[in-house]
Amino acid sequence: MRRFFPFLLASVAFLAACGGGDDMIYKPADQILPAHIKKIAIRPVINKTQQFGLEDKLTLRVRDEFLRDGQYQVAPETMADGVVVVTLTRYILVPTQYDSVLAPTAYKLRVMADLDFVDRTKNQILWTEPNLEGVQTYTASTLTGGITEEQARELIWDVLARDVVKRVVKGFGSVS
Repeated sequence: MRRFFPFLLASVAFLAACGGGDDMIYKPADQILPAHIKKIAIRPVINKTQQFGLEDKLTLRVRDEFLRDGQYQVAPETMADGVVVVTLTRYILVPTQYDSVLAPTAYKLRVMADLDFVDRTKNQILWTEPNLEGVQTYTASTLTGGITEEQARELIWDVLARDVVKRVVKGFGSVS
């Protein structure tokens, strides 16, 4: 057994050295926008949910987030090279906790959106990102520290707007 100990120790050290570092991790290539796209337009959000008025606030948040990022110039659709199209597909509000008289005290709000990017110069959809999700769990406004449904929506708009910009600027897989 003593003869095999140095061999065993050397083989363990060799195998540990073969583990690889950060350069060995699989990282897919970024799927960023083509070089000819310099200006983008943001279409008003399409609302396919039963809730009224969601599209206006999300459109403003997405536009503000693109302006804050500054990598692409925001322009009217007639002057833009590419168009961001966001469609709200689901709005789900579910009570998650109840008090002793079965009145809801906590909620989970989920908003789902589809994202498309249209290349106006070639008049084709470059990519589609289905089911971007914004989730907010919150306590009812009647409790201490609780927020209203409108405040929860505002928090979701912030998250969704950041996700839209991140997906457009950094490419596929950056959000999910």
